[in-house]
Amino acid sequence: MRRYQSRLEHSEERLRLSLWGSGDELWDWNIEQGTLYRSSSWQSPVELDPETQDIPPNRQQIHPQDLDRVSEALSNHLNQQSPYFEATYRIRSSDQQWIWVLDRGKVVSYNQQNQASRMTGTLKNIHHIKLAEERLQLFAQCLENISDAVVICDTSFRILEVNPAFSRITGKDREQVIQQQFELSLYPSRFLRDIKQALVKTSSWVGEVQEQRSDGQTYHAELNFNVVRDEQGLIQQYVAVFSDITERKTREEQLSKLANSDTLTGLPNRALFLSQLGELVEQQKRHSLLMFDLDNFKKINDSLGHQLGDGLLCKLTERLKLFPRNKGQLYRLGGDEFAILLENTNDIHTITSLAKELIKQINLPFFINQHELAISCSIGIVLYPEDGQDPQSLLRNADTAMYHAKNEGGNRYLFFNDSMNKQAVKRLQIENLIRHGLKEDFFSVYYQPKMDIHSGKLLGMEALVRFITPKRGIISPATFIPVAEETGQIVEIGAVVLRKACQQVKAWIDQELFHGRVAVNLSAKQFMLPYLCEQIDDVLQQTELPSYHLELEITEGTVMQSPTMAIDTMKKLRARGIHLAMDDFGTGYSSLAYLKQFPLNTLKIDKAFIDDMDTARGRNMVDTIVTIAHNLSLTVVAEGVEEKQQLDLLKQLRCEVIQGYYYSKPLSSEDFTRFLQQQQAPKTTQVARTAATLG
Repeated sequence: MRRYQSRLEHSEERLRLSLWGSGDELWDWNIEQGTLYRSSSWQSPVELDPETQDIPPNRQQIHPQDLDRVSEALSNHLNQQSPYFEATYRIRSSDQQWIWVLDRGKVVSYNQQNQASRMTGTLKNIHHIKLAEERLQLFAQCLENISDAVVICDTSFRILEVNPAFSRITGKDREQVIQQQFELSLYPSRFLRDIKQALVKTSSWVGEVQEQRSDGQTYHAELNFNVVRDEQGLIQQYVAVFSDITERKTREEQLSKLANSDTLTGLPNRALFLSQLGELVEQQKRHSLLMFDLDNFKKINDSLGHQLGDGLLCKLTERLKLFPRNKGQLYRLGGDEFAILLENTNDIHTITSLAKELIKQINLPFFINQHELAISCSIGIVLYPEDGQDPQSLLRNADTAMYHAKNEGGNRYLFFNDSMNKQAVKRLQIENLIRHGLKEDFFSVYYQPKMDIHSGKLLGMEALVRFITPKRGIISPATFIPVAEETGQIVEIGAVVLRKACQQVKAWIDQELFHGRVAVNLSAKQFMLPYLCEQIDDVLQQTELPSYHLELEITEGTVMQSPTMAIDTMKKLRARGIHLAMDDFGTGYSSLAYLKQFPLNTLKIDKAFIDDMDTARGRNMVDTIVTIAHNLSLTVVAEGVEEKQQLDLLKQLRCEVIQGYYYSKPLSSEDFTRFLQQQQAPKTTQVARTAATLG
């Protein structure tokens, strides 16, 4: 008996150790007595009552969502409908967490009524396995649902698996490609060999490729290859992920064409011209540049309309494209300004012959919309390297020669010479001064209040640039702005003004001194920037200024350069919550048909109309502008108001907002801070101050 007892104890010990090592828990359920024995070998045990009459035992510990399934499986086995009981479910652990278990058992004895009386089994903690399964299922669902195609290949590029996006992009079913070679049919076989070498060397390869769908249609894809390694670091598979970027590539090509082509005439534009000119200079190739524009073209636009003017430019382009002597490339630089690049020649006879023939062709009459137009042109000519060592100098000197030709009466050509350069020295000095001012931050922002015409309260302000240098003091805007417009520096100046204005207004808002809008002027070159909206987004984000505190002022002439493009840009700005105002209204040549399409908030009446209100005709002009604005549901701002008589007339004409010296000249940020503080003074103080002033 002692030997038997000893062997039994050893056997029980081995069983306990085996259960402990496997992580399983042994249970023995006496169904008739309602007792449950457990070996409790888990590190995080489940607290189960050993005395239970429940079926299944301790059912209150089983997750409610799993209870019906467990009960059904147990009932089937107890009723001898299944050879054994097995179920995976969640059970509450002693730390009140739900853990996944695998429960297996079998009836080991029956009573005289052939009913199950005893059942034994094991309980296994499979929580980590279940979590891993859920993670794998999640990855599988992601693979099934992502829009990018995924291809798994062996090291010989034989396809092992693909996801549904692969079939959607390529048009090939999974069954067609499994165990087939991955290939790029539009590339030689060495292309894949190069990819494999890169994978072995760097574990990844990324590039854009073209491939054909099953219907023969070509598509663009961004392909990304990576390697899958085993525990020893050996490459087991290659995983390719690619997305269809055909639409993006098409848009890029269209944008490239738009970026390099003039939208009206289809000619290469200024950007491409500068690129080509830069290449010729960089390669030090002898060449000549002829720049020309049409004499008195503005009068044609003003008298006959922009539409006819555009038609004239298109007719001119068609004629010059057929011009047999034009061996160079023709470009449209903007407006009525064109250029011809002649490569590999500085021969004066060739150049002058071309210039004379060009004038002759342009002098031939044009017939447009029952109008016969006789036009002429002025041509400026420069030679490389004699007249400039860089593209900017060549362009500037050609422009100088062209304007000298125009000043001499037009309909002629002139070569650039040193005497012209002397007249351009002052302009160049201003240009250099602007460049230095931008570098040294000499540009400041002044603010002129916009006041409610009835209450006299501050509604907003206009941000105005001031160029203040240490040596020359204040540089007049009338001096530096035209130069900045011509050189393109106005874009950088505009960016400085926008950033500084937004920073200052945000500071006033934080100090609870101001809650209106700041108006910032956009130059024509700024407005035409392809990244204008993104640039404004960046400034607002950096300064943390809400977009509804910003108003952008755009001149009539700017939006009428390309109305369709202007409307698109303005809609994008309005969608950001930014207000838009048309500045200097009435001084340009707006079409009312376009005006009603512009998504504006405000119309600004130019100072010239305000100054003319002492005449009946002038008052009628202002009245007409206000009526048009109100019919379009626009707010009206009158700028340049200096006298009380003007203020009273504007009140009668139902103008809402005024701006001008009557209230305040443009103020520095420090002075405007004091102005804001005075605006916030109690009404009694303001009344007393006013009474004292009147007294």
